[in-house]
Amino acid sequence: MIDNRNVSTATLSTASKATRIIGWSALAVSGLALLFGLVISGPEVNMRDSVRLLYIHVPSVLMAYVCFGITLVGSVMYLRKQSAFWDLAAASAAEVGVVFLGLVLATGALWGKPTWGTYWEWDPRLTSTAVMFIMYVGYLAIRRMDFSPEVRSRRAAVVGIISILNVIIVHYSVQWWRGLHQGQTFGLDPQIRDMQYFAWFLGTVALALVGSWLLIHRFRVAWLERQVEESQLVRALAERRREAGE
Repeated sequence: MIDNRNVSTATLSTASKATRIIGWSALAVSGLALLFGLVISGPEVNMRDSVRLLYIHVPSVLMAYVCFGITLVGSVMYLRKQSAFWDLAAASAAEVGVVFLGLVLATGALWGKPTWGTYWEWDPRLTSTAVMFIMYVGYLAIRRMDFSPEVRSRRAAVVGIISILNVIIVHYSVQWWRGLHQGQTFGLDPQIRDMQYFAWFLGTVALALVGSWLLIHRFRVAWLERQVEESQLVRALAERRREAGE
């Protein structure tokens, strides 16, 4: 429980030496990724300069998958152990995952315009990705509903487990159904080589660092929010008892 009268501003900070290292590393690698992605690496034979979107698009997909995987693990562990740690880990990962998934949809639309001539098509991959985005936004909406914390966490955990099924559908959609979206980028040899591969690698590392930084800070903020919520509940119960006694 947090006593707001005795907690300093420094105590409530979510920063630490580790997060500062991760943050500065993310800035440095992001700068290198921009340099290689926009300047040093050349255009691809077929996609030309639109290939540069790949250095953000594909790493964003990977980070969204990782975050939603953490949400799945956190949801399962919460239902098993009723642990606040796992509950908040699942919620924090879902929020960060939705951010990356939004980036996936935005860069995909920008990529679709020069490739297909339109920003959006009801392609199986695009449609299932949009559904996945809606499902995880729904998961976050459940966590904001006016239920008791236990009921809210249980319902969100169930949705977090169910939603992983759509992640699987998205991943294999290009294999299960025919559509406009290309297959697995690095499995079909799209003539991306040398500096283009390195630019993609730097983009992946940069977004992994950014995602880690966001996830750690969001978890710490969520933990502080939970402590404040509990302290307010304890204070309200104490006031009720005092009123009853009077």
